[in-house]
Amino acid sequence: MPDVVVAVDAMGGDKAPLVPVAGAVEAARQGVGILLVGDQPALEKALEQHGEIPAGIEIIHAADRIHSAEDAVKAVRSKPDASMVVACRQVHEGRAGAVVSAGHTGAMLAASTLILRRLPGVIRPGLAVPMPSIAGPIVMIDGGANAECRPEYLAQFAVMGRVLGRDILGIDDPTVGILTIGEEAGKGTELVQEAYALLDGTPGFIGNIEGRDIPKGTARIIVTDGFTGNVALKLYEGTAAMIFHEIKRGLTSSVRGKVAGALGMSVFKDLRKNIDPEEYGSAYLLGVRGISMIGHGNTGTRGMANGILRAAQGVREDVTGHIQAGLTAAP
Repeated sequence: MPDVVVAVDAMGGDKAPLVPVAGAVEAARQGVGILLVGDQPALEKALEQHGEIPAGIEIIHAADRIHSAEDAVKAVRSKPDASMVVACRQVHEGRAGAVVSAGHTGAMLAASTLILRRLPGVIRPGLAVPMPSIAGPIVMIDGGANAECRPEYLAQFAVMGRVLGRDILGIDDPTVGILTIGEEAGKGTELVQEAYALLDGTPGFIGNIEGRDIPKGTARIIVTDGFTGNVALKLYEGTAAMIFHEIKRGLTSSVRGKVAGALGMSVFKDLRKNIDPEEYGSAYLLGVRGISMIGHGNTGTRGMANGILRAAQGVREDVTGHIQAGLTAAP
């Protein structure tokens, strides 16, 4: 019997149900129990493509789904049989320890908050996005769940982000920085200045950081409002895509480039793996009762599988319990 069960919204994402099912099969082969939630005939057909199905996969029928153009909260409230809603309900009812979806981001945020509910004392859950840096993995929180924030949100994000960095990413003593326009304590908006005052002297806090500090890994946990964080995240992803485009163009545009590419292929493969968003799989919605992970709509099989595996790791490491303990101990 698998030690951890993850509910997977198999109808969420641009390539559903094929990619969620393929990712779930891969995760099941690595020992994770799967509740595959969605239209049963469609899921059975998708599973047929994978030959012998590993033990530990169970289909939970959900007759409906939430589409990307729908109003998030309205759809969650009006569609109790939608795959995303049913998947979240598996965690709330104790049948699964985590839920993963690559569907409508806003709807998944709403479903997780409304169905799983917030941990005691949590003001607003934050979307924590693991990202690569020169120093190793870093976490951006908030990555888009709360476009407008209060200083208290950022203080709680710091506590939750440090738990994720320590328990999941293996960072021994994660440093925390506030993303703003200057390193000095007085720089930034009123939100940044008030958040600085709340975080000053707390574990791991090193002060303000600028955008150029993100890829350096100057702070391993970056706290910001969801609007700024989402802009920074998308810029980060776009820059990585541009770099790989230019490398590929340079290595294929001449005989010299092709020779260089052949000689350095292992290096380029390692580089791609290190900065590929699919390596981390999904973002964590921290502050709810259970592990909730939200992937890109266009995530592939590898990203889905990694998201499920990291969700299972979050259950094993009791990330939710550690967040609760950290928030209780915080001043």
